[in-house]
Amino acid sequence: MAKILPANNGPYLVEGEIHLVDASGKPWDLSGRTKIALCRCGQSANKPFCDGSHNKVGFQSQVQAAKLPPPGAPKA
Repeated sequence: MAKILPANNGPYLVEGEIHLVDASGKPWDLSGRTKIALCRCGQSANKPFCDGSHNKVGFQSQVQAAKLPPPGAPKA
């Protein structure tokens, strides 16, 4: 199982057994990697992977865990 860590002011850090597919279902060849960083700022030249662009553009996002409402619950 993969662990996903949204890094404060940075990418999604993904570690573990990773199966990443594109919108058509075609898998990326991760060449055996068990750790990757996925872009969260939208500025990477190598999407969906992070290339460090978040540092250049001043991307800021502090992430804190919270409880999600049950599936199908009405939105507040």
